[in-house]
Amino acid sequence: MTGIISLSFAILVVIAVVFPAAKALSLNYHDHTCPQLEFAVSKAVKKAILNDKTVPAALLRMHFHDCFIRGCDASVLLESKGKNQAEKDGPPNISLHAFYVIDDAKKAVEALCPGVVSCADILALAARDAVAMYIFACSVVSYLYTFVLVWRSHMGGSKGRKDGRISKASETRRLPAPTFNISQLQQNFAQRGLSVEDLVALSGGHTLGFAHCSSFQNRIHNFNASFDVDPTLHSSFASSLRSVCPAHNKVRNAGSALDSTSTTFDNAYYKLLLQGKSIFSSDQSLLTTPKTKALVSKYASSKEEFDKQFVKSMIRMSSITGGQEIRRDCKLVN
Repeated sequence: MTGIISLSFAILVVIAVVFPAAKALSLNYHDHTCPQLEFAVSKAVKKAILNDKTVPAALLRMHFHDCFIRGCDASVLLESKGKNQAEKDGPPNISLHAFYVIDDAKKAVEALCPGVVSCADILALAARDAVAMYIFACSVVSYLYTFVLVWRSHMGGSKGRKDGRISKASETRRLPAPTFNISQLQQNFAQRGLSVEDLVALSGGHTLGFAHCSSFQNRIHNFNASFDVDPTLHSSFASSLRSVCPAHNKVRNAGSALDSTSTTFDNAYYKLLLQGKSIFSSDQSLLTTPKTKALVSKYASSKEEFDKQFVKSMIRMSSITGGQEIRRDCKLVN
């Protein structure tokens, strides 16, 4: 254990230097103004996970979708009002869920220190804890323990985000689509200061969760003029997808798990990708350039390398800031 702690400290130092938090963020931002913040958020997340194993994937995706629009400003949590449709009602966000976890955490935090902590900070902490708790639940002792320590102490520890006042469904088109090719993905990530390494590592978040038929229908029906099914798909896998998502599917919640271990945070996503068993076109596109394919192979063969880069990339993404206020209610501007 001493070795693990020493390694954790060493990695923390490296990450703190190479990936400093954004100027507005601080590791000890709420140490004096809300010292019980992290406990309150963790408690709300733990309670939710005990009742619903889909919560980790939901919170991770929610945080990603928030940060990619106007920065990590909790604009994804705002409700539509009047003629304005908010982000959560945009097509890519219709399937987001577990908003109640953030609401519960916010209520607990407000009871401790009213008007101090942003919804954006709470969402970042919740996403971190959701994945970290699930990792610990699934793996008693693992190399990932080291990196979760780093993630908890640096990424989630960096606080001071503000909440945004603008949320528009029309802006959800800025999110990377499941049909994107590699050029579109690289451009989309680069616009947010994220690298190719971040792109491949954050795509590994698809190790958790579920995809509806509409998000991969393009690969299994009328793919192009020559093929009905995407030829890069493994034949038996394509058949299984077609069986749950027929051409004129009318089952509302039909779809497929994103990988074979969709409630476990691991590197199965990359292994399946190399076997032609990925869900989205965007996943498959990671094999179309030498650099991204090499990274996929690296993470497929080493869970430790994936874990390490995933934490670094989450730190980068979570440091994209925005917002102007501290909301009293995460669903409404002040």
